[in-house]
Amino acid sequence: MSTFTGDTGPLLILAIAATVTYFVARNMFGHDSREPPLAPTSIPLIGHVIGMSRSSFNYHVELSKQTDAPIFTMSLPGQKMYVVTQPELIQQAQKQHRTLAFPPIEAKFATTVVGLSKEGQAVLARNVNGDEGDHGLSMETYAAMRAALHPGAALDDMNRAMLFEVGKALDLLQPAGKTCKQLGLHTWLQDKLTAATTRAVYGPLNPFNDKQVADAFWEFESGLMSILVGVLPSITARKPIAARTKVARAFEEYYKAGGVEQASAYAKNRYQVEVNNKFPLEDTARSSVGGTIALLVNTVPSVFWVLLHLYQYPGLLQEVRDEVDACIQVSAGAGQSADSTLKIIDMVSLKDKCPLLLSAYQEVLRYRTIGASVREVMEDTHLGPYLLKKGAMVQMPSRVIHTDEALWGNTDFQPRRFLAEEKKTRPRDMCFRAFGGGKTLCPGRHFATNEILAVAALFIARFDMKPLDGEWKFPTTANTNVAAAVMGPDYDVEVEIATREGFQGVRWAVRLEASDKTFAIVTEDVVGDRD
Repeated sequence: MSTFTGDTGPLLILAIAATVTYFVARNMFGHDSREPPLAPTSIPLIGHVIGMSRSSFNYHVELSKQTDAPIFTMSLPGQKMYVVTQPELIQQAQKQHRTLAFPPIEAKFATTVVGLSKEGQAVLARNVNGDEGDHGLSMETYAAMRAALHPGAALDDMNRAMLFEVGKALDLLQPAGKTCKQLGLHTWLQDKLTAATTRAVYGPLNPFNDKQVADAFWEFESGLMSILVGVLPSITARKPIAARTKVARAFEEYYKAGGVEQASAYAKNRYQVEVNNKFPLEDTARSSVGGTIALLVNTVPSVFWVLLHLYQYPGLLQEVRDEVDACIQVSAGAGQSADSTLKIIDMVSLKDKCPLLLSAYQEVLRYRTIGASVREVMEDTHLGPYLLKKGAMVQMPSRVIHTDEALWGNTDFQPRRFLAEEKKTRPRDMCFRAFGGGKTLCPGRHFATNEILAVAALFIARFDMKPLDGEWKFPTTANTNVAAAVMGPDYDVEVEIATREGFQGVRWAVRLEASDKTFAIVTEDVVGDRD
């Protein structure tokens, strides 16, 4: 017996391990002829990893051209990925939201990124995919966010608060008389939009009122990849984890102080869902750090690119200015002096009377969006004629669709592409994927669009801007953060700001009347939100 245990035992264990490894590997990396075709790679297992590290968000575009298939398979270490490249097939995938599910992925992402406790993970895992109904933290949070961010009174209140803060920031930016100011455009936008957005959402006791907390958030955001990789995070991700902890502690103090009682409906709704589901306060604070990623990470670069693309072309800038100027009401005070003049931009008019501004904004998103809708295959299922196997991931990269010349023709930046008169020359609305689609269509798209267009409209109405080096140069974007859906610049653009000629001393205000009118820029906003 001792001989058997000493000699044969390890061999038997090794044989069993080898067998298990074989079947796991065959299931993960083996390819069924019914599955989508395999994407070519020169190095097995790690070839795609190397490709993604080299080409970043353009890698799927390159593979799509090589495979020329509506969906293809990527074999990655420990994971099989199906990449969908055809709009019609994406529409089918969105309808299968139970078997091709997003909530389980979001839960895993949140657990890693914000560092949920074991207790918090257990709460989040309950009915995470909604298979047992619309209850549970995950399902109730989606419903709470959609209710608060849908066009109506709650969203209007949040927009007004944001516009008030943006107006203050622009007043401080305005140079005195005919003088100029120099600044890094992205740095200024990041600083001011962080303050404006978080104050609008979290109220007067906003944790980001502390500049150190705001700076810590952006340090955390810049280190997300090192956190996600998860290899010795105490060493490789020490700084971003420390920054995350700082922001989470600030949120914890905010909730203990009752700050959420004076916050937006969005913040209140999320907090109440977490209380109702007995989510630990420490995890509520950590979750708020993750929620702030969605609020800020894509808005800042979107405004940055909109402004750069508009100011690059003086003719385009003047046309958009003419649109915005038509939305301005002038109120002159006693004596009719310039200093007593108040110019009011009406946001409802902006939605009706600025088609070129809206088209240019949509084109910036088409041109600069790099996000991808991701799903987990919950059970073996079919997408069209293709078999998708349980445990694999499905990815629907917007950039593949947005750069497809068969759909869009010339894919260079064309600010008039989304004008009504150009509708016949562009593909169907479902090909515009900047905010995803289907059941997980970005619920914050209305708030984000209002903020981006308001900042752009106010900026171009008030200021002239030119690059310090005399020529507009667009920064590279290779180091864009993994959590971003919009390209981030690798370096800043230094600019000189001056008040528009004849507008010196003018006071400014923004008016937002109650309105359920939206900037309808995705299919779902035209036909109604879809489940």
